[in-house]
Amino acid sequence: MLPRVAPRSRCLFLQRPWTRRPGLSAASRGIHVDSPPIIPSLTTSYAHGTSSTPLFHTTVGESLLRTAERWPDREALAFLQDGVRKTFAQLQQDVDQAAAGLLALGLKKGDRLGMWGPNTYEWVLFQFATAKAGIILVSVNPAFQLQEVEFALRKVGCKAVVCPTEFKTQKYCDMLRQICPEIESSSPGDIRSARLPDLRSVIVLDSRQRGMLHFEDVMQAGSSQYMQQLQDLQKKILFDDPINIQFTSGTTGVPKGATLTHHNIVNNAYFVGRRVGYTWRPNTRICLPVPLYHCFGSVGGGMCMAVHGVSLVFPSTGYDGKANIAALESERCTFIYGTPTMYVDMVNQPDLAKYDLSSLEAGIMAGSPCPPELVKKLTTVMGIKGITIGYGTTENSPVTFCASPMDNLERKSETVGYIMDHLEAKIVNPATGEIVPLGMNGELMIRGHCVMLEYWGDKAKTDEAISKDGWYKTGDIGNMDGYSYCRIEGRIKDMIIRGGENIYPAEIEQFLHTHPKVKEAQVIGVEDARMGEELCACIKLVDGQDCTEEEIKAYCQGQIAHFKIPRYVLFVTTYPLTVTGKIQKHKLGEEAKKQLGLKKGK
Repeated sequence: MLPRVAPRSRCLFLQRPWTRRPGLSAASRGIHVDSPPIIPSLTTSYAHGTSSTPLFHTTVGESLLRTAERWPDREALAFLQDGVRKTFAQLQQDVDQAAAGLLALGLKKGDRLGMWGPNTYEWVLFQFATAKAGIILVSVNPAFQLQEVEFALRKVGCKAVVCPTEFKTQKYCDMLRQICPEIESSSPGDIRSARLPDLRSVIVLDSRQRGMLHFEDVMQAGSSQYMQQLQDLQKKILFDDPINIQFTSGTTGVPKGATLTHHNIVNNAYFVGRRVGYTWRPNTRICLPVPLYHCFGSVGGGMCMAVHGVSLVFPSTGYDGKANIAALESERCTFIYGTPTMYVDMVNQPDLAKYDLSSLEAGIMAGSPCPPELVKKLTTVMGIKGITIGYGTTENSPVTFCASPMDNLERKSETVGYIMDHLEAKIVNPATGEIVPLGMNGELMIRGHCVMLEYWGDKAKTDEAISKDGWYKTGDIGNMDGYSYCRIEGRIKDMIIRGGENIYPAEIEQFLHTHPKVKEAQVIGVEDARMGEELCACIKLVDGQDCTEEEIKAYCQGQIAHFKIPRYVLFVTTYPLTVTGKIQKHKLGEEAKKQLGLKKGK
């Protein structure tokens, strides 16, 4: 096991300012979260997750090393498409070799290395090699195009970039040459570029390219001299050092670089794993279709592997619903991760019934609002009894609320679970900042060990997101009950104001999911001269079904408030998605506007 903080830290933890306020009862100070809360001890929409397990003070490198020493022969990773399998001992050896190789290239503690590509073994390898060398890993969205990748690499000053030559339609090396034509005439490892002045090395994973290094060059560069340098460096790496920059998806503007520490992600991975049962489930094998570029994959996957010794199975390099189902059977996976969109895809696989999913015990659904009907389907159709919902944000490393596998179906399907260990959450009136009564909607705010250091190089945006007293403003609208179980109703910016009524799309979307012909529903606001905004439901139908706008509206009558019934219903076959499977509502709105314009113009 990883070492715990000294008992004294527990005492310090209890000396919080609110314990000295007169008239504040013990019940309102916190809620114990070692197991699902059974007493509704909250009196207002403020929760403090007290826990008998102290926070860890270990680095990412130490976490992996301790697990590799404990279970050297256990399988850590299986990349099915590439045929790569590694035990913890093999992974640890590769990590040390790659970390020493990076030092040999001239990268130093605090330098930034951009990882740009889909789910491959090298992604995980560099995740841990950079951490071991004190280098900050920059998770670059694999779908980024020229302008976006140039912005990201320049913003954080990447000294090195690791990528495959290409993946699907993405020509990574070609794009880098367009941004930095100087690469062609540079010596590998000594790029001098006008547009990316910090960039020195491009490391290609799968082919040799002029002016670029090959992956093997890095692995071979780590001589005994650099291995010794790596060992000496371990004393200087602090658990509060930044270790990862995760670019927010950029669905509503320029991406921001959320900067996370060892402390952020080691503790998040430990407590999430503990919540969902990795501490008591023997030989957990996780099917991981979510992208490593995102916190869900790199922390929920990679870090949980390092901290808990679970095995990760990657069904395919890019997302493939059929490959997921096949992997569950062939690898006897016991656990699965996914966004709601991925689960919709899996439960609708035409030959799902042919596969033996009897090994599958549980899973996590996160990444965007999860419709209750979908949770119920996963239980009945795929037999996942222990499905849990997780909620968080990249800026919070990521998980702040999570259900327990022991929760009843209502809690699993209608809430995002209860507060995580050692975190504080409050729900406030966005206009006044005052904490709202239990059950009332407001903005969710988070404080604690999970909150990022900053948005890299952007003090104004950081100050906008994190208050002076340490509260991170999520921008999500939600409510909380007396047990700290939280319901997320939508984003503040997604809120639709129709004739003065505040409407949260998630509520209507969840209702539309109960229609037997509806596979998926997204509700957006469209401009209206009289009402300000009107509701438009963009609906994906179950394969082979036909439905009309009138049928959907009739289904809503008498079931939801009249002002919440969509004025417009559009039937779509796809939604514009980010690489993490989140629906880009602003793009959906643009497409809906065009379709409605055509419709009205007929």
